[in-house]
Amino acid sequence: MAGYLFVFLAPVFLYVFNSLTYKLCDKKNLSSKQEDSVYRTINVSITILLISSYISNVF
Repeated sequence: MAGYLFVFLAPVFLYVFNSLTYKLCDKKNLSSKQEDSVYRTINVSITILLISSYISNVF
């Protein structure tokens, strides 16, 4: 059951963090190259956290 919850909530978490990242980049007036780097770093970090929490809860 917990595995299904993670599968359905993971895109929600990614969407929320991407919207917060957009607001941060907009407020700081970052260049597009810097924005790409920030988005990539945050998305990779959140994905790693989601996968590790999924593995620890399911297995």
